Amino acid sequence: MQVPAPFDYRRATSVDEAIALLTELGPESRVIAGGHSLLPMMKLRLAAPEHLVDINDLSDLAYVRAEDGELRIGAMTRHRELLESPLIGEHFPIVIDAERVIADPLVRNRGTIGGALCQADPSEDISAVCAALHAQCVIQGPRGERVVSMGEFYRGPYETAVEQDELLVAVRIPIRGGAGSAYEKLERRAGDWAVAAAGAALWIDGGSVADAGIALTAVGANAVTSGRAEEALKGKPPSEEAFAEAARIAAEDCTPRADQRGPVDYKRHLAQELTTRALRRAAQRSGAAV
Repeated sequence: MQVPAPFDYRRATSVDEAIALLTELGPESRVIAGGHSLLPMMKLRLAAPEHLVDINDLSDLAYVRAEDGELRIGAMTRHRELLESPLIGEHFPIVIDAERVIADPLVRNRGTIGGALCQADPSEDISAVCAALHAQCVIQGPRGERVVSMGEFYRGPYETAVEQDELLVAVRIPIRGGAGSAYEKLERRAGDWAVAAAGAALWIDGGSVADAGIALTAVGANAVTSGRAEEALKGKPPSEEAFAEAARIAAEDCTPRADQRGPVDYKRHLAQELTTRALRRAAQRSGAAV
């Protein structure tokens, strides 16, 4: 039977209290929300924090609302709530695409967007979705609040810009006209980690791509975004030729590794094919003719 090492447990009732506890308890403290990533690691003794700060009572961080031209999502919003949100379905169907293929209903009922992003697993779906949508992350700590881009937030596998005494409190996604988005994932079985996945967002203005976001999952140690592929689309009419070229560049920019899910060439081929499909569906959802 696998059991974690002994730990002290605290339950915070506000953001300020959670930050104060993390500051007081120091670097051997960890935040727990849904717990689907941290608890298995603790049972395997891959993580052994001396203190756990439970933030499940922070209900004020569970929300989805449109405000000041942004979709704002509280960090304690559960995957199920994202999946069922009419606002998200209206503005960013890519989120719905991803949520439908994340794990299983038990995980979606408890797991949170904040926990998924802070885990920073290279095979995790929501990070790629947020990167494709050019989302920003709101981080709060004893020194105040700061807002960082997804590129600044993700520092490497299992490492983010959130310091030990800070909390990710919200995600902000700009709402802009002419938008379409989609997520494509290949998995070995339902609810599994991706063999490869691609998220794409397009903003169409005057019949041409005004802006684009492309992010890949499970094909590199870091969160894979391709600025070159995004730039290749800008100013061009949405077309199969443009999508194929952008997908080729995105696949060239990723760094997959061979494992039990497949060899490098296979994963790179998947990255290209899934990016093409995601761009095609994003364009269709924007209402653009392809």
